Amino acid sequence: MHIVILGNGISGITAARHIRQHSDNEITVVSAESDHFFSRTDLMYLYMGKKKIKDIKPFPDKFWKENRIDLINGLVTHADLVRKTLHLNDDTSLSFDKLIIAVGSRPNKAGWPGQDLDGVHGLYSLQDLDAMERHSKGLKRAVIVGGGLLGVEMAEMFHSRKIPVTFLVRESSYYDMVLPSEESALVTRRIREQGIDLRLETELREIWGDRSGKVKMVFTSKGEKIECGYVGITTGIRPNIDFLHFTPLKYERGILVNENLETSIPGVYAVGSCAQMRDPKPGREAIETRWLAGGNMGETAAHNILASSAQQPPIPYDPGIWFHSAKFFGISYQACGEAGTGQDNLYWEHPDGHKSIRIAFHPDQGKVAGFIFMGLSFSREICEKWIREGVHIEEVLLKLRTVETDGSFSRKHESAMIQLYNAQTGKNLREAPRSGLAKAFGFLK
Repeated sequence: MHIVILGNGISGITAARHIRQHSDNEITVVSAESDHFFSRTDLMYLYMGKKKIKDIKPFPDKFWKENRIDLINGLVTHADLVRKTLHLNDDTSLSFDKLIIAVGSRPNKAGWPGQDLDGVHGLYSLQDLDAMERHSKGLKRAVIVGGGLLGVEMAEMFHSRKIPVTFLVRESSYYDMVLPSEESALVTRRIREQGIDLRLETELREIWGDRSGKVKMVFTSKGEKIECGYVGITTGIRPNIDFLHFTPLKYERGILVNENLETSIPGVYAVGSCAQMRDPKPGREAIETRWLAGGNMGETAAHNILASSAQQPPIPYDPGIWFHSAKFFGISYQACGEAGTGQDNLYWEHPDGHKSIRIAFHPDQGKVAGFIFMGLSFSREICEKWIREGVHIEEVLLKLRTVETDGSFSRKHESAMIQLYNAQTGKNLREAPRSGLAKAFGFLK
């Protein structure tokens, strides 16, 4: 059986590795972006000079040949999914028995006048990174549009080279479409502390260029004109599926898939941020864009392809407990589970304004439901275990220091959390006593 995978990101490569680990099927991976798989989340570190391209490739180049995974650097221009044939941009064709579409997404441009000028790019591919590098020499100002994670990454990249940045965000506080108000305010302060010109409740209206077709200026919703030589578009992404529009494949925003990640065409699967779940799990989005979700989807699709050939039942995709992590100018962000409506929230913020903890718990039974950590690193595995097992908030508070991983959470922080809980609930929870031996030798902070 010949299995073709379109896309060499985390979803496609996880699928390829899983198939090879469990079968001898022929595997071909097609990608027009790069010769080899790389960590997309590390693109910023290439620009900042902290890593080289070899450092962000998880596997040596010889890995693919040794594991009999054929790589094709090419672009699919036409997909005949009925005849199971793919036509490439070099006039060659490729037949398949099973197909996994893992082509990811691209920056979402909203139809602004001037959005196709030279110097307008997103931050998704190696080609986007090349564009940033090409325009950075002599760049006097960059304007970034959009208040998501890619936007703050791009701002930090330019900032690392001392290139002034103006940040246009339509929301009233940074990333408040995802973060609760307190965490959003913390991140907003952090961005401004770095000297970034953050303009909230401001949208892009037009991009103006010079006679040569290069970016010269942007015009905002507040009537401001901002001179710049680069415009970074980070207003979200959209599935990269235009080449499939003339196929019988059913799609909406993304390629529609069932719980087994199979599309409307038998034997064709879609994974990663180009796939749209027909019936997403409660509390989950139909299109998952996170790195962790992409890997899980790739493994599920690979398992189901092998199961179908062995006439075994498929397994449904299980997104698991929601988890996400990022950094905002050095402040780490970790979110696990649910921390929103339907739960009580315990929020504590360090006096330095750079660290915080949020614990959500069900008000009736006290079972912990979710966590958000800012500026502190905690064990995802233990937090997920507590959520899965429905551990009581009071037990979590007494064990909170056992899950931090970087030594920055002290006993006085634990005491502050317990005092806050008592004040909110009227309870009289007391922290675990220190043993005399631990106290004498300073084992506990």
